[in-house]
Amino acid sequence: MQLQIARLCLDCDEVHSEQHCPVCASEAFAYLTRWVPAPERRMRPRETTSPVADVYRELTSPAAAAPGRGRLLTRSALGVTAIAVAGWIWRWKDREDERDTATSQSPDRVMKGESDQSRVNRRVRPSS
Repeated sequence: MQLQIARLCLDCDEVHSEQHCPVCASEAFAYLTRWVPAPERRMRPRETTSPVADVYRELTSPAAAAPGRGRLLTRSALGVTAIAVAGWIWRWKDREDERDTATSQSPDRVMKGESDQSRVNRRVRPSS
């Protein structure tokens, strides 16, 4: 029996390689490799000749750095996005301020359509 497939029955302590214990028919087991370390079967790892494996290895290697142009594009895109969001917030605040000043005027001025500047102009004009 190979060590990688050897199972220890947790009910009767029988070592077996089947799904059920041959002695007590229990399904409760633990692999022996949990306590006994098993050496790697192969002396050297398999060689990969697949181009897909080569691409995957290249992508996951830590030595692969992002190209300078790609990094520059990413940073500039983030900068443009940040500026656009800041401008949108600024315009939104200005609109709120305009609404606040419009609601703070007296209702009769707003109804007549007169502004503060038109009232000042009427007072300053000399009478002829």
